[in-house]
Amino acid sequence: MDDWRPVQGDLLTRWAKDVTPDNVWPWPEYPRPQMTRHEWLNLNGYWEFGIASIDLDQSVDFGGRILVPFPLESALSGVKRALGPDERLWYRRTFTLPKKWGGRRILLHFGAVDWEATVWVNGQLLGTHRGGYLPFSFDITAQITDSVNELVVAVWDPTDSSWQQRGKQVLKPKSIWYTAVSGIWQTVWLEPVPETYIKCLRITPDLDGESVSVGVALSDGPAVTDRVHVRVSDAGRPIAEGQSKDGIITLSIPHPKPWSPDSPHLYDLTVTAGHDKVGSYFGMRKFGLGKDEKGRTRLCLNNRPLFQFGPLDQGYWPDGLYTPPTDEAMLKDIELVKSLGFNMLRKHVKVEPARYYYHCDRLGLIVWQDMPNGGSAVGDVTSFLAILFGSRRRDRNYRYAGRAEPGSREDCDDEIERMVEHLYNFPCIGMWVPFNEGWGQYDANRIAARLKEVDPTRPVDHASGWFDQGGGDCKSLHVYFKKLPIIRPEQNRAVVLSEFGGYSLKFDGHSWDPSAEFGYKKFTTPAALTDAYLELLKGELEPWVEAGLSAAVYTQTTDVEIEVNGFVTYDREVEKMDFERLRQAHLKLSG
Repeated sequence: MDDWRPVQGDLLTRWAKDVTPDNVWPWPEYPRPQMTRHEWLNLNGYWEFGIASIDLDQSVDFGGRILVPFPLESALSGVKRALGPDERLWYRRTFTLPKKWGGRRILLHFGAVDWEATVWVNGQLLGTHRGGYLPFSFDITAQITDSVNELVVAVWDPTDSSWQQRGKQVLKPKSIWYTAVSGIWQTVWLEPVPETYIKCLRITPDLDGESVSVGVALSDGPAVTDRVHVRVSDAGRPIAEGQSKDGIITLSIPHPKPWSPDSPHLYDLTVTAGHDKVGSYFGMRKFGLGKDEKGRTRLCLNNRPLFQFGPLDQGYWPDGLYTPPTDEAMLKDIELVKSLGFNMLRKHVKVEPARYYYHCDRLGLIVWQDMPNGGSAVGDVTSFLAILFGSRRRDRNYRYAGRAEPGSREDCDDEIERMVEHLYNFPCIGMWVPFNEGWGQYDANRIAARLKEVDPTRPVDHASGWFDQGGGDCKSLHVYFKKLPIIRPEQNRAVVLSEFGGYSLKFDGHSWDPSAEFGYKKFTTPAALTDAYLELLKGELEPWVEAGLSAAVYTQTTDVEIEVNGFVTYDREVEKMDFERLRQAHLKLSG
């Protein structure tokens, strides 16, 4: 990496300088905090790459170098090149395993690759994975040698030319649609495991029952002679342990310390099965619906109504796009939200690296998790009319939603469930949001009901913004361009303002595109923006809260490309409002 330099785009963050030859590899942190093992090998860093036609059966010229895990289109990849729907991106690198790993099984892990990834080791095909946001793994024990091994990955990404889940990525960015992301964008790594190993955990806290249930799934292989053993500790002090052969262990947690934004208490967990051992953690907390003192349905945390307030968060970076430049940079975004007095954020149509949710867990920030949208957006005219007048459109017209092909619906159903399973153990996740503003929305009531079966421990916002089908746990409203209307509480659903605001201010020298500017209401000075924002909270949001509103999501944490409606600029350098005044107003609302 001694000659690496980022492509000089329009904008770089201060953390770009930390992606330097001094690092052994980019993103050196252990990538899976919810299931840790001590031994692992990071495969981030320089890879060879080439771009060819979509045909898999061809020889490829690996004449370029790309810095993994930054996507092809990003400045930090060292390439900054778009990938067409008729092209395939090829990666290649070699690796040698530590000799002490001999005699064990070897797993190859990918944090996320967008979108279709086909993988070979030493010329032998391992398989193909589809889906741009979730981790996947291969057992490569049979393919590796004791010497140098070759790893090849081929990626196809049609972006918005097809129906797959892609969030806000488009081939031609404009307004609220952003630069596409292709290829490897999270950590690639190896780890050794015994013949029979722990594949995954499912941790379910029961605050009312003062217990935690730990489900343990093992790999295929010889039967484990020892029972699965689980141990819980609190700040190093053992407080519970148990064992079982049926894969589910329920332990008593007497007088549990609840997890909350004000007190994000976490318990440590150790799971042992035969020769395998993994570390994890959990929080004792309960999300759900309940009644306030006036009998209105509210979102509750730990059996008490809590007004949840925070920003819409896109998770985009000017230099890394989907991939933050460093773990520290990612952490600073979370700390920014906490420092502003917020207790939640809505992670908008993107799934972050696992370490993101780990930081939210330990810092105490509730996360509303969106499913990245696929299918078709509803269009500018329909969106504008829905914002102004609302819409009760049914969502059974699959063609309108870009879901006419059964494979599109099957893929989305499957990916929503896999997202929930992937993030299930993180205490911070407080809401599932399968659809946003009608983009690719179909059968929202059925999907909400299915999510409640897969995860009965969290509420579901089945249709954020529009088109409400009367299902899920929330009546979910988006309000821009007009005053907040009178709130009408519902008997069985909480009312949430899942997007509002979007006030904008552009700063020269900190813009993605100096000639473009997008926002819902424009201001020219930080003082004017601050005053208008605080008046919006006091004059319109506070009456909603008094009338029974359960949550509010302001647009948004940072500027993103030509959107300039963030609390800070896209490069995270300029605070666009008086943060101390904002903090006091936010704390008054949320607590």
